[in-house]
Amino acid sequence: MSTADKIDPVTLTVIWNALMSIAEELGITLRNTAFSEGVREGDDFSTAIFDRNACLVAQGNFSPGHLGSMPAVAKHVLEYFPPKALRPGDSILLNDSFLGSGHFPDTFQVMPVFVDDEMIGMVACSAHQVDMGGAAPGSQQVHGITEAFQEGLRILPVRFVRGGEIQEDILRLVLGNVRMPDKVRGDLLAQHTANMSAATRLEKLFRDYGTDIIDQAYKTFLDRSEQTMRTALAKVPAGKYSFEDYLDDYGPSTDPVKIAVDVTFDGKGTVEVDFSRSSDAVPAAINSYINYTRAYAIFAIKVFCDALQPQNEGNMRPIKVTAREGSFFNPRFPAPSGGRAAVQIRIFDAINGAIAQALPHRAMGAFSHWSNPNIGGIDDRTGRPFVMYDVGLAGYGGRAGRDGVEALSPVMNCSNIPVEVHETNNPVLVHRLELLPDTGGAGRWRGGCGLRKDVELLAARATLSLLGDRHRFAPYGLNGGETGTKAESLLNPDRNAMALGSKEIREISRGDVVSLRLSGAGGYGPPSERDRAAIAEDIVDGYVTLAFAAAKYGYRA
Repeated sequence: MSTADKIDPVTLTVIWNALMSIAEELGITLRNTAFSEGVREGDDFSTAIFDRNACLVAQGNFSPGHLGSMPAVAKHVLEYFPPKALRPGDSILLNDSFLGSGHFPDTFQVMPVFVDDEMIGMVACSAHQVDMGGAAPGSQQVHGITEAFQEGLRILPVRFVRGGEIQEDILRLVLGNVRMPDKVRGDLLAQHTANMSAATRLEKLFRDYGTDIIDQAYKTFLDRSEQTMRTALAKVPAGKYSFEDYLDDYGPSTDPVKIAVDVTFDGKGTVEVDFSRSSDAVPAAINSYINYTRAYAIFAIKVFCDALQPQNEGNMRPIKVTAREGSFFNPRFPAPSGGRAAVQIRIFDAINGAIAQALPHRAMGAFSHWSNPNIGGIDDRTGRPFVMYDVGLAGYGGRAGRDGVEALSPVMNCSNIPVEVHETNNPVLVHRLELLPDTGGAGRWRGGCGLRKDVELLAARATLSLLGDRHRFAPYGLNGGETGTKAESLLNPDRNAMALGSKEIREISRGDVVSLRLSGAGGYGPPSERDRAAIAEDIVDGYVTLAFAAAKYGYRA
């Protein structure tokens, strides 16, 4: 008799929906109790549930970068703290780049869950902290950082909570090394509170059904997920599909970084994603540790092959992600990586370009890149430090049957933080937040538009850390679609309009305006095949001008 036959379908459904509800509620609790804009409005966090062996069973619908690396986080926690060393009410905190999701601002908290003193699983959450110390506000400076020790406070797994009591000495150590201790403290405690609520619900689920039934359900979920993924992978034509692209650089006056991927489907239900042909690790804080590389590679494969199934350890089993040790996508410690967020979309774009050769009807033009600037200094109004952590999100690439959508989060699954929130919490004034017409790549299906955001500093001075890309290499189009326009960053666009590098760090002063102009996304299919009614609608919506429509599509009103 198979495992699936031992539990009736109704019970399986109830248990699965309960697990998903716990993971989602964990995230809702974290969002609603967090102190920072990045977590509360930007959704830069994730949640998950593990079995007693650190096997991922269920996850909330949040950021792929955190979720894909959480299985490694949970396993490392058990290496440092074996189950027999853990007690009810304990919680483990870490942020190490290699053990976690690739940079210090992402703190993970993993809480073991017990029933009658027996550990039955773990709940976990991650949150991007507004600051973890280091060379610049926001802890994401790229240029000028040559080793991880310059990036801020590194936390290997520590027992942050012991028997339900927060260890104040550990909390004091953390808060003494960050620029925004109130927000960091608030977010760390929000993570802990959210985990406690999830642990209570998971314990009740086990008490209601018993360990044997839940264990059997877990095995069923994972085995079915694995089989579903293998079936989906087997449908992709066997072969090796390769693609190359480039990051602009790793700071002003530096060379481009080669992104090269080989995706090999065996036709039998497995796939290998290999980034070994990419550049070597660079002496700047933008390298992608293997857990982060793996997270977005798995996400990309899942999107193309098995998008609607839940993600867990089962559907990760047939996907192998590799990269040459010492390469950009698998650096050795202490390679710096604080700005590695700039790489996530490019991991996806590279795999998208490769898989387009096998599944052209599912691929899309390259995304617009996103913008993740940090502006930090002293707020003259209060005399206290501030860090404006921002996410600027623009267009999707066009794909077969549909134009790229506007101003949504590509890959990362975060949100544009409202202007009003920034202006309330920081000494800034946002002059513009608007889509840029004529920036999406022309095609039968148009790429999404770029985004412009102009921010004026109202404090005496501050440090600006830029984290963007696509200033030199435009987002590609597919199947005859054209590239999107390149991005640009300008200082004081209405005065001397100084061009800034995509990963530049610079001191700015009161009245300076930073203009961030994101690239347009790539188009799909020949522009000559675009429907004329769609062109007319684009003109009315302001996505393209009449002049652009005439030049790219031969359109006449």
